[in-house]
Amino acid sequence: MLVPFLVLTGMPVSQAAPLGLVSVVAASSAAARRQMTEHTTNHRLGVVTETASTAGAVAGAFAAGLISDVALTYMLAAVAVFAALAGGKRKGMRWKPDPSVSKDEVGEWVGSLNGAYSLNGDVIPYFPKRVGAGLVAMGISGVVTGISGVGGGFIKTPAKSELMHVPVKVSSSTTTFSIGITAAAALLVKAMHGDVDVELAAMVILGSLVGGVVGSRVQSRLSPPTVRRFLSVLLLVVAAILVARA
Repeated sequence: MLVPFLVLTGMPVSQAAPLGLVSVVAASSAAARRQMTEHTTNHRLGVVTETASTAGAVAGAFAAGLISDVALTYMLAAVAVFAALAGGKRKGMRWKPDPSVSKDEVGEWVGSLNGAYSLNGDVIPYFPKRVGAGLVAMGISGVVTGISGVGGGFIKTPAKSELMHVPVKVSSSTTTFSIGITAAAALLVKAMHGDVDVELAAMVILGSLVGGVVGSRVQSRLSPPTVRRFLSVLLLVVAAILVARA
């Protein structure tokens, strides 16, 4: 949300993008502790998909000057609308509670990308699908992150949830973990080029740390369909802000 908001206030994308990366890294760090405690983060899945995302982020950071601000704005808006529709149209929960799976098995399962999470006392196992297609989507999200400074989470979370069939709670927590790595890789390139405003970055870090803590607490109390609908609404807001600015 930060980069579109800053662009809307008149800040050029080239200046807003590094601040967006700073915000992503700070928020990811702040939210990680609670999500790890609740075992909704699948680190193995995050690291696997992050391989493609980080490569895309570095490439995008170097190629940032090759795309005009207007073209980038419309591209981000289109991606946001597509992700909102993909997540918002599905009803109910794809994965159901399994009484045969014990509470000791909650979390990521060693040796695979599978896992289980707890919801209202029930244990719900899940098994990611279409990993290859997911890696392609993560690579695209990395390129978007490197070019624009947005976290890429608005691509990663729907991609994991709708393309790879990862439960939205696990998808959002894993994305929160992984986008920090992607953003850090792109931010390093921006910092080497002297594109980071240190004073503004300090304020962004403070706000993002608070937002990350609050957001992780709210997410833990919401049902998966509610999380999915909330995400879709936010994506549409992002798209509207981008188009209004363009």
